[in-house]
Amino acid sequence: METKKVLLTEDEMPRQWYNILADIKMNPPLGPDGNPVSPEQLAPVFPMNMIEQEVSPERWFDIPEEVLGVYRIWRPSPLIRALELEKALDTPARIYYKYEGVSPPGSHKPNTAVAQAYYNKEFGIQQLVTETGAGQWGSALAFACAQFGLHCKVFMVRVSFDQKPYRKSMMTAWGAECVPSPSPDTKAGRDILEKDPDTPGSLGIAISEAVESAVSDTSGKTRYSLGSVLNHVILHQTIIGLEAKKQFEKIGEYPDVVIGCAGGGSNFAGLAYPFVYDKINGKEVAIHPVEPAACPTLTKAPFAYDHGDTAGYTPLLPMHSLGHTFVPPPIHAGGLRYHGMAPSVSQLVAEGIIEARAVNQLAAFEAGVLAARTEGIIAAPETNHAIAAVVEEARRAKEEGKQKVILFNWSGHGLIDLGSYDKYFSGELQDYPVGEHEFDETIAILEKYPKPQQLKSR
Repeated sequence: METKKVLLTEDEMPRQWYNILADIKMNPPLGPDGNPVSPEQLAPVFPMNMIEQEVSPERWFDIPEEVLGVYRIWRPSPLIRALELEKALDTPARIYYKYEGVSPPGSHKPNTAVAQAYYNKEFGIQQLVTETGAGQWGSALAFACAQFGLHCKVFMVRVSFDQKPYRKSMMTAWGAECVPSPSPDTKAGRDILEKDPDTPGSLGIAISEAVESAVSDTSGKTRYSLGSVLNHVILHQTIIGLEAKKQFEKIGEYPDVVIGCAGGGSNFAGLAYPFVYDKINGKEVAIHPVEPAACPTLTKAPFAYDHGDTAGYTPLLPMHSLGHTFVPPPIHAGGLRYHGMAPSVSQLVAEGIIEARAVNQLAAFEAGVLAARTEGIIAAPETNHAIAAVVEEARRAKEEGKQKVILFNWSGHGLIDLGSYDKYFSGELQDYPVGEHEFDETIAILEKYPKPQQLKSR
């Protein structure tokens, strides 16, 4: 009988995270003066114990026992063979997915939320402030803060706040405060609302509000928390790929193709980076971040220095960016509606180590419905983008007659996103094809910033 599910025991859970900064060259983030940002400049935003992780060149970080203790609620997560999806596609490919929907909030996000809550608690912080797109990160941080006795405030992108009301309910159940962004609570929010009272909002705007809210607390007991993009966030997520490698070893397999959806980069990188490490060291493996065609950061935007937020509060980051004033169309994959991409993911694309793909909204939902009707799990709209790329890869394997092994990250379930499925079934969803010149104005802003150096890691 073919293996359907590969499990690890709690004792087999990885005890360290993998830091890709040990193996690639990166341009530094820049401050307002054009010089590299110092740890002291980041101190009002993040606790120093996490700033150390952000800038460290060490390859491995020990996972604290307190973090492992919370992880054990749902980790290790299963590696599952998509046998029914394979049959439906009539493909010779063997398709596996790492299922992160088993966490209490239903996604991969608690892998870093729990770690960040722990390190902030250890540093003496009492409140975390953050932003969220679709609500998965906000609900994950709310859950994590409840585990460590921290207060949590979440600025949720307005279009997702309206589309996904039960995300707010989840956050409230875990004791967090959730407000739609832009909001009247911050200067950044008030300025945006004055210009456009009906704006759908964006992650860039919500980040501005969260950063402003955190640094304006004069008590010194509040810090900002980010769910993607930065190095320490991705570091914590690598437990996904490290577990997957152990699970493949158990069954004598290794992926030919690794796929994950990508908005800011955390779930993609969490699965992919342990395999990127292998590729840098000579292993043959194709690795694809998959983004929405409506927000084509990696596939159409330049590799440049830009702010991670709309108001320009963050340092300049070296990343593929559509410009920090770009407001993506209101697609239902709210977690992928971000103008930039993690600097490390951007660097890997720039070097050709990984290759990005883009998927339209309707194709993503078509693939998600096929996966639901075969594998039984209703995926988050974000995950549907990865599934669409998997379907394409599996069909290519059939055309070529190749027995590829495909691995993807099933980054979350869609049970809080059923409203988007209703709209898909009733024909109300649409694609938002982005023309070649649609973001010329927002990208033009990047011309005034320094240009990243073209670096080679290998």
